[in-house]
Amino acid sequence: MNYLRASALEFRLRYLTHVLIFGLGFWAPWDRLLPRGNVLILNASAWPALASLPWKAGWLSFPVATEVILVIGIISAFLGAFLRTWGSAYLGSNIVKDGAMRAGIVADGPFRRVRNPLYLGTFLHALALALLMPPTGAIFAVLLTGLVQARLIAGEEYFLSNSLGPAYTVYKATVPRILPSLTPRIPASGAAPRWFQAILGETYMILFALSLAVFGWRYDRTLLDKCVLISLGLSLIARAAIPPAPQKQEPATSTGV
Repeated sequence: MNYLRASALEFRLRYLTHVLIFGLGFWAPWDRLLPRGNVLILNASAWPALASLPWKAGWLSFPVATEVILVIGIISAFLGAFLRTWGSAYLGSNIVKDGAMRAGIVADGPFRRVRNPLYLGTFLHALALALLMPPTGAIFAVLLTGLVQARLIAGEEYFLSNSLGPAYTVYKATVPRILPSLTPRIPASGAAPRWFQAILGETYMILFALSLAVFGWRYDRTLLDKCVLISLGLSLIARAAIPPAPQKQEPATSTGV
């Protein structure tokens, strides 16, 4: 069904799409329509809102619940950054940031365990980032990110199936789409990872995870919001240093965002 697949234009604009989603998540303009007395919605972030659930249920004290949510967010942020950096090291950061889909299969690194490690990494990052958003903005960002990722995956799989035929059909049948296998599902092709380029390409994800781990314990949402903006700015500088993708088609699959 075509309406479930992202178009080539959507793929080309995938970075901008995610920036807009996260920006709206932080802004949550629809909250301005709520009564001003609704302090939870208007002033709190999703982090204390989530911590209040086990506290109200009597499972944990509020301080402990707040720390548990933070630890979950830190783990999610680091897993997301790791998956994206690992995938970019084998796929090539110049391919990851390219606006065109490229036909080929990567049989190394995380692609031996999951077909879309970069999309999975982005979604895990969204879960961690959403903790800093207003509750309604967090729900919006997580759900819409999941929807956009699903469309991008469907669009890429359609393109790769048409371009590669039986080779990609076998790969799809062997390697899970989004939930990683604990063990490699295909033999390694022996490609060498390019870690420096990968780190440059995933600077934002890495810096955000580090910021959350270091400054999260201050429970200062304003400080963490500034860390997000600084991480984004530094990542734009780092990404500019990545060489452009070559014009010839290189092996690539599930480039992600």
